[in-house]
Amino acid sequence: MRLVSLLPSATEIVAALGLADDLVGVSFECDRPAGIRKRAAVVVGGLDTAGLTPGQIDTAVRARVAAGEDLYTLQAGALADLAPDLVLTQDLCQVCALPAGAVTAALAHLGTTADVLTLDPHTLDDVLASIITVGGGAGVPERAAEVVAGLRTRLDAVALAVADRPRPRVAVVEWVDPPFTAGHWVPDLVTAAGGEPVGAVAGARSVPTTWAAIEAGDPDLVLVAPCGFGLAAAVEQARDVATHLPGRPVWAIDADGLVVRPGPRLVDGVEAIAAVLHPGAVPPSAAVARVSG
Repeated sequence: MRLVSLLPSATEIVAALGLADDLVGVSFECDRPAGIRKRAAVVVGGLDTAGLTPGQIDTAVRARVAAGEDLYTLQAGALADLAPDLVLTQDLCQVCALPAGAVTAALAHLGTTADVLTLDPHTLDDVLASIITVGGGAGVPERAAEVVAGLRTRLDAVALAVADRPRPRVAVVEWVDPPFTAGHWVPDLVTAAGGEPVGAVAGARSVPTTWAAIEAGDPDLVLVAPCGFGLAAAVEQARDVATHLPGRPVWAIDADGLVVRPGPRLVDGVEAIAAVLHPGAVPPSAAVARVSG
């Protein structure tokens, strides 16, 4: 089967299912498995945010949206030339990836008969279910079931390790300028790691907030998980967060790898968060770093 993935999380799901060699097209943001953009055609481009601060990125995105401009560009002709059997896309967030409607319309216009599978998980369980969905669409349902079973086994191990321990109150900051609290599946990650998420609702969208509101939530710990950024950048941004929330322990995490992409590595994120909340109960993780407190 010829597969095209238009979002990084779907590409990681395909790889977890052992189908990376079947990928013929990806987005410019797909960076795992390593070298995938050299092996598969890049059919979606987007806003180059290299070198921009979070505030500058927010301003640029808001300006494009207000002007009715697209944040992502689909190379429709290149997509048609790939003759895909299955295209994986999303409608969850127009800032995160190309919406499914644009893909469907382009394929219809070009007369390309590919199945379009839209992945829109809102919770951790939804993410695991999406792996089953991709496996079914790609013709490997048994393999998908095995992958999900393995992930659930790891989640069960964390739950057992942190059972009966006090559950620290955790505020997760998904963006720092302006501040956003993390929504969708992120509160589930905190809960699965043995914490109590504050200032966010599981399954709901991430929402803008204020530092005063985060402080008023009285978190025991603040986890900085900026969307699209790895650990080094998260640490840098967490230092700024610490100035707004003096006296609060502030940690940074590899958000791009373990928190914001709804794929198999969210379980790595649960394990990393659990190591922060319950040191000694769960092995330490190199994906997190303490910044203050």
